[in-house]
Amino acid sequence: MGHDSTETKSSPTSFSAARAIHYAVVAVLVFGGLYYFWSQPPSLNPMADKRAAEALALVQTHRAVGAPTILQAMNEHVRSMKERGQGVRLGEWRVKQVEGDVYEIRLQLRDQSVSGQWFEREFIWHAHLDLKKVNAASLPADGVTPKAPDSDQRPSLPMPPAGPTSY
Repeated sequence: MGHDSTETKSSPTSFSAARAIHYAVVAVLVFGGLYYFWSQPPSLNPMADKRAAEALALVQTHRAVGAPTILQAMNEHVRSMKERGQGVRLGEWRVKQVEGDVYEIRLQLRDQSVSGQWFEREFIWHAHLDLKKVNAASLPADGVTPKAPDSDQRPSLPMPPAGPTSY
């Protein structure tokens, strides 16, 4: 029996070319990932900006209607929807600096009604870091955020008790 001349053998040059391509692909992926994280705007990653993280925490820990905090109110809504078997999806918290110490925090919520129709709401708050104040900036956020007492109005004199009066 002789040797088959059609038998292919790996040459050292083809092996090194395959290895070079492999390393090139890995390098492109690594550098692409590093570039993505380096160029990622702070609004996508609030933890990269200390002030943005502070604004997010201010909103999430702010008092809410029907819950101790806004974060707990949103999580409770999601839990109760799932418990009823309705579809619900809470989006990512997004933070963007608006001006100076004012940051805008957005959160999208998609939920399904009893009839099966999907609704999307965007909750928007403005966090004033120097004032440590949170304002609702959208109608859905207004329904979750308690109204702050109006500081421009002076308290009026107490009204006399209602009831029969005699002259």
